[in-house]
Amino acid sequence: MLKEYKSVTEVVGPLMTVEGVEGAAYEELVDIELQNGEKRRGRVIEIEGDKAMVQIFEGSSGINLKDTSVRFLGKPLELGVSPDMIGRVFDGLGEPIDDGPKIIPEEKIDINGTAINPVSRDYPSEFIQTGVSVIDGLNTLVRGQKLPIFSEAGLPHNELAAQIARQATVLSGGDFAVVFAAMGITFEEAQYFIDDFTKTGAIDRAVLFMNLANDPAIERLATPKMALTAAEYLAFEQGKHVLVILTDMTNYAEALREVSAARKEVPGRRGYPGYLYTDLAGIYERAGRIKGREGSITQIPILTMPEGDITHPIPDLTGYITEGQIILSTQLFKQGLEPPINAIPSLSRLKDKGIGEGKTREDHADTMNQIYAAYTAGKEAKELSAILGETALTETDKAFAQFADMFEKQYVSQGFETNRSILETLNLGWELLSIIPKTELKRIDDKLIEKYLGDKENEEEDSKDPKNLENEGL
Repeated sequence: MLKEYKSVTEVVGPLMTVEGVEGAAYEELVDIELQNGEKRRGRVIEIEGDKAMVQIFEGSSGINLKDTSVRFLGKPLELGVSPDMIGRVFDGLGEPIDDGPKIIPEEKIDINGTAINPVSRDYPSEFIQTGVSVIDGLNTLVRGQKLPIFSEAGLPHNELAAQIARQATVLSGGDFAVVFAAMGITFEEAQYFIDDFTKTGAIDRAVLFMNLANDPAIERLATPKMALTAAEYLAFEQGKHVLVILTDMTNYAEALREVSAARKEVPGRRGYPGYLYTDLAGIYERAGRIKGREGSITQIPILTMPEGDITHPIPDLTGYITEGQIILSTQLFKQGLEPPINAIPSLSRLKDKGIGEGKTREDHADTMNQIYAAYTAGKEAKELSAILGETALTETDKAFAQFADMFEKQYVSQGFETNRSILETLNLGWELLSIIPKTELKRIDDKLIEKYLGDKENEEEDSKDPKNLENEGL
């Protein structure tokens, strides 16, 4: 039997203290009725004796301590799931906001899921094509991986997120779905995502959760869990390969800090709660593959680094938990590169598991390593030229500097509308590597050089042959 209490003793920010409570449970859902009949919802976040601390989703403004009644519902916050969720847009608490019909759920699932048991995990080993060359060619995304994007305020991470969401696919086939969760974004940003998904048709395989900047911070804390609950249902119950994109995790962490301050908890680094690491891990570790199950969950969390500081607690802890990072560069953005991904510090720790013969192509690993080395050498040569002048460079240094320029213009800056296949990316890599003398391609097997560069050299020699020039009337 549900009990109703009128013993609210304190309200601080989004938190309410109720005394004389019996049998309340952690994460239990609560109905709150104000003196004017308005109803709000909350959840229990702390219990001490007969006191329960309740987190109010809609905020605490207008609450009268004496006349407010609280009812504990005996169940946690749940999401009603169904295959009909695909193609729909929801708010941060899982309510439809696209003027469509209500979802008739097949089941209701507690959003406070758990990380996948390590014993049950299957190792990520299958390539996911995003259509973005710097990711596919150099920082390969693997099915079941969690690969964050580190950005800064003002950089086009939203455009990159939308591009990946509409282009991503698994080459081996199978049903593919995208779960997109936006936290603390503006109305214009939310409309951009909805319009882009709708215009390109990506909405037909996507589920969108939108939490706006003017929505309560408490709702922001539930949004990624809602998205991951939907993803787990689609992946492990419906057998789909699900890509989860979470943006912006910085807004999520800020909401966590706000609630922590209201609870008067002892702050950790830069005011964030000491459990920020475990809280983020509870989100990120819900990605992966399960042995014996067809589906999988791959995560791309996106976060903006405050003041571009990669040592800030949010990117710092995210880097510990996830398997690499894609880093956007302000400098490349100012040069007009789209997307402005800085290839040198970016890293995918599982890339070697998703590339090679039978997955992408046999030359992928060698060309990836050579492109990294050549780009790094080219950047160093350009720095040397800026200090000592171009005359100080050898012919080889000049070739590497030219490679670095062409790499940024052609390989990195492909635009947000271009969808390159992995074969197009690999072939473009070989075209750029042809700028460098063969003797400097020390990271590629000679057989691969002969196979992919030999024909091009023969073509170039044929074009310079006097007989061919005569035939062309030159």
